[in-house]
Amino acid sequence: MIKKTVANVKDALQGVEDGMTFMLGGFGLSGIPENAISELVRLNVKNLTCISNNAGVDDFGLGLLLQKKQIDKMVSSYVGENDEFERQMLSEELEVELIPQGTLAARCQAAQQGYPAMYTPAGYGTEVSQFKETREFDGKMYVLEKAFKADFAFVKAWKGDKAGNLIFKGTARNFNPLMCGAAKVTVVEVEELVEPGELDPNQIHIPGIFVQRIFEGKNYEKRIEKRTVRKVS
Repeated sequence: MIKKTVANVKDALQGVEDGMTFMLGGFGLSGIPENAISELVRLNVKNLTCISNNAGVDDFGLGLLLQKKQIDKMVSSYVGENDEFERQMLSEELEVELIPQGTLAARCQAAQQGYPAMYTPAGYGTEVSQFKETREFDGKMYVLEKAFKADFAFVKAWKGDKAGNLIFKGTARNFNPLMCGAAKVTVVEVEELVEPGELDPNQIHIPGIFVQRIFEGKNYEKRIEKRTVRKVS
């Protein structure tokens, strides 16, 4: 069996360099690869292109990379709760490609499945479709969207085994499964790493064939992006 387990996040990010394109799982702050992001901050790699649904918040998640000006381009579906992301975008310090959320997911999945591109009706007739090929199918217009090309995909799963099989938990499932196998190297951090055979095969969401490196992460904060509580009556 191919060895996929690495000792820690430092070993997992071997080969990361300036100017690379990264995919990062998560939705808001749910299911983000906290250990990988912290290591990218420590490594201080720059001129990055990051593909992620959004960019965390000012002081957590991808917001930490934005604060240090490590990201040159964000490919996202929305700005979210990150004021620094908004400031850099409006001041044109940061190149931003905003993509309909379903299209973002589909382009990840196209890369995962080996398709060079896919057609979607989302964005036809808007700025999203400018300078892109369009085509009519059964009387409806579609936009050709290309699969993403990334050097690394950083993924967070709840539980995994040393063969790379993964289980995601709750809303942390979000974009993470779609990014597995969608880059040249998929790095997965898990809360619990077990021996092959310990996971129930019926519960596995992503098989190990899509994973190159896996490690057990540490010190997860799991922050809540916007806490809403009931008023005391």
